[in-house]
Amino acid sequence: GRSFLSGGILRKQVNNVFISCLLDYCCSLFSTQLLNDHQQAMAERVSLSSMLAKSQNELPAKRMKDSYLEVHLPLGSEPQLREKYLTYHNTVRIKIFMDLTVISPLLSSSVLISYSHTYNSELKRSPLSIVTALVDKIDMRQHVIYPDCDIKFTGHVTWVGKSSIEAKIHMSQYRDGAYASVLDATFVMVARDPGNKRAAFVNPLTPEGPEEERLLQEGEANKSRRVELSTASLLKVAPTQEERTVVHGLFLNTLDTNTVSFRSRILPPNSVWMEDAKLKGLEICHPQERNIFNRIFGGFLMRKAYELGWANACSYGGCRPSLVAVDDILFQKPVEIGSLLMLSSQVCYTQGTYVQVRVHSEVFDPLTRQHNTTNIFHFTFTSDRDVPNIMPKTYGGEPVQTGNS
Repeated sequence: GRSFLSGGILRKQVNNVFISCLLDYCCSLFSTQLLNDHQQAMAERVSLSSMLAKSQNELPAKRMKDSYLEVHLPLGSEPQLREKYLTYHNTVRIKIFMDLTVISPLLSSSVLISYSHTYNSELKRSPLSIVTALVDKIDMRQHVIYPDCDIKFTGHVTWVGKSSIEAKIHMSQYRDGAYASVLDATFVMVARDPGNKRAAFVNPLTPEGPEEERLLQEGEANKSRRVELSTASLLKVAPTQEERTVVHGLFLNTLDTNTVSFRSRILPPNSVWMEDAKLKGLEICHPQERNIFNRIFGGFLMRKAYELGWANACSYGGCRPSLVAVDDILFQKPVEIGSLLMLSSQVCYTQGTYVQVRVHSEVFDPLTRQHNTTNIFHFTFTSDRDVPNIMPKTYGGEPVQTGNS
């Protein structure tokens, strides 16, 4: 009996070692195959470099209607699709436009719109690599997306630079015999060479009629605003007089008048210190979330940031919040497969029922111990009831609340 038990334990240990080695071997083969496939695909893409225009003047001008796109998501007419998009409380998951792993309609539509604008019928394949540079804004027109009504996405190019493209997308839902507006989104895409190494030229845009002229001027104004905001960071310039006044007022509201000391602070009624309104998360970036450049999809990053921001707003307000807007998501650096993605959310502003959450994402390299920022997300939510006031306790928190960060 003793030898039989020992033999059983030995066989189990041998089997465990064998299974472990087999898994390691399969993972190694899978990783090697992924790398080989990626290198082969990129080699084929690089061969298209000779098709790139040497200047924007070589490319024909396009009209806004040349890039018009209409996509239908038949949640009402095809019930089998509903389960893929529903939350457990039977409304359409915000994942519909926050997750590229399920071919996010908004993000994928913006790419298709950009490729339509740059389409050349004389070429069998496009030499351009279109990537998302910025989610400029997503404005929710209604908080409920019904699970049994068809959804429609429409959009087109509204502005172009030399290598950048602004695309606006409108989402509506069919209900009570007509389509009602759900959200409006603005994306900025960038054209790169086939190897995604440098910028590439895109076709110029010719407006037709007053409405298209207005859209083009609005796109130019959006570009100027983005340039201005990029130079207004607290890391580059001092706060304005208005911002200094706001910061000083926040400080006075939390000053202990009994001690009159800079170090003695008191929390006003119905308020929460900003340092106590944080929520963090960690994601391991697996190959399943990769794009054609063998890096992590921007939509995956958006979804994870949104879920953390939503959870923080939910915890802070004590009820389930609804998304109102998404602002200024800048894709600063690509995220490599296998990265440790660290997400940190912070409630940075409140007013009545509204909660604004800032989510900072960075990649941590365990070998070098370095942290590199990849994205900063801004989400605005609304709750069913008034939420506590958020109060900064340090100078580092106050500019975040005034928006100069």
